[in-house]
Amino acid sequence: MSTAATLPELGPWLGRLCNAGAAGKVLHHFVPLDDIRLALATGVLDLAGAARGFSGDDHAAIVGSLHARSWRQLWEKALGGATRRTADAINAGFTSAAAESRFPKRRLARLQVNEAELAAMTARLGAGAIPFEASLSRLEELAHAAGASGPRSEAAFGRWSDGLAAAARQLESAWMALEEAVDREGARWQGEIEKVRQWTRPRWPLWVMTGVLLAAAAWLGLVLGGFLQVPAWLLPFAEFWWTRLPFA
Repeated sequence: MSTAATLPELGPWLGRLCNAGAAGKVLHHFVPLDDIRLALATGVLDLAGAARGFSGDDHAAIVGSLHARSWRQLWEKALGGATRRTADAINAGFTSAAAESRFPKRRLARLQVNEAELAAMTARLGAGAIPFEASLSRLEELAHAAGASGPRSEAAFGRWSDGLAAAARQLESAWMALEEAVDREGARWQGEIEKVRQWTRPRWPLWVMTGVLLAAAAWLGLVLGGFLQVPAWLLPFAEFWWTRLPFA
């Protein structure tokens, strides 16, 4: 049996993952991810292209070229790139908002996405890939029998090829879920960014300081005016003040 008869064309199964453009539609997302999406699709198609370079009877080489760990590495790279880009956009939004409102830099640093939050964000953005991961586990289960030789290897290779197509379909779904998760993430953080943008410096410290200064000035005026007893620590200044008065 030839490779072409059993190894499916992955492009159609990848669906919108391979879409080079939106065909006139403008899709507004929190951050642009098309380059990451196309790099992911290209990586999978490159794996398939390398597999097709082997002889149709060399099932072990074909299975090895399209091993589940290679798919997983491509996905993790795409997920990491999307997460980092999302975090950078969020942090840039905080920085811009803080510049407008003169938000304190120390407080801003606590609000921005740090490494711990980045790890949590990665988990949230990748949550939709659970079915894809399950399809890769199934592909790994089928790989050993599919790469073996013998009378039953053709049937096993056919089942593995079906698993390959299923993994491609699930990869498309995982990516679509990631794009939706990125938009949700952006919307969630946008509310916090707007709070920073609308922030105004609290006025109560100014009023407290003004009240303290006015009270101190009133007390000093009463003391120097002779209405209150002069404290011992203020007596030298009071005597200096009184001797300089024009009517003293």
